[in-house]
Amino acid sequence: MTEMILAAGVSLAGTLLFGKLLLPVLRRLKLGQKILEIGPSWHKSKEGTPTMGGLFFMPAITVAVIAAGWHETERGRYAHLFILLFAWIYGGIGFIDDLAKVRKKRNQGLTAPQKLLLQLSAAAAFLALLRQFEFISGKLTVPFTELVFELPWPLYLTLGILFVAGFVNAVNFTDGVDGLCAGVTLPVAAFFGLLALSLENMGVSVFAGALAGGLLGFLFFNFHPAKVFMGDTGALFLGGALCGLAFAADRPLPLLIAGLVYLIEILSVVLQVAFFKLTKGKRLFRMSPIHHHFEMGGWKERKVFAVFSLVSAGCCVIAWFG
Repeated sequence: MTEMILAAGVSLAGTLLFGKLLLPVLRRLKLGQKILEIGPSWHKSKEGTPTMGGLFFMPAITVAVIAAGWHETERGRYAHLFILLFAWIYGGIGFIDDLAKVRKKRNQGLTAPQKLLLQLSAAAAFLALLRQFEFISGKLTVPFTELVFELPWPLYLTLGILFVAGFVNAVNFTDGVDGLCAGVTLPVAAFFGLLALSLENMGVSVFAGALAGGLLGFLFFNFHPAKVFMGDTGALFLGGALCGLAFAADRPLPLLIAGLVYLIEILSVVLQVAFFKLTKGKRLFRMSPIHHHFEMGGWKERKVFAVFSLVSAGCCVIAWFG
């Protein structure tokens, strides 16, 4: 517990520091976000707000994980470092995408096939690394039951790769309202910190603490009205971090419950597209992802943030009992 709290404190302080230093740099470099024409009309006023805000908390989390996890490293336990590496790889993919958007001056960077190939390759390498160091047992424990399925490695690897790619993109879809992705992710990070402590997996708890502290610090800059957006840099980092926590703890299925808000977000997009095609132009939601549906219904951004974050916290409580 001490290491987890230390990681959270260092990460919180570091994010506030890096944010103060980097925000003027992002503004000076004019690394502003382009807003989609199909998005809510009132979001156009945000155009030009600096993006790549993930760079505020990514280095802070790194310092916190290395510092608070030093004893784990000395003991030859590297879970915290593996998760950190994996999150950085996904954050790097997001950074490349954000940079391409800024250079092209439009809200499209890497193509979908390019991003998917990079994400699938990263997931495969990460899962293979965890298996090599025996973090993955190949067993899936079903929440709320005593059912345990032991899968052959090729099947586990295939399902794991698809799980990671899908979930990371679900987290990315959640980043569409000021503070939303950070607010939803904060309780999920805390959940995995407590879960790791119950499993006596100190490396995972250290990273979870650092992640929670970094997100809390980032909300200082990202809460409505946002001074900076986390961009794909931050959102993909968070997606990779959460998947890393789940698999390094050998508990991937509880992430489906704790992270239910992300799944609803991406499902709303899938259903919207399918319904639009089937009905030749009709819409199931006012707008997708679903947070925009509520915005179009009159919810202010702060209300979306509060309600979605509370739902996320509730899902984490349910996942804990599961």
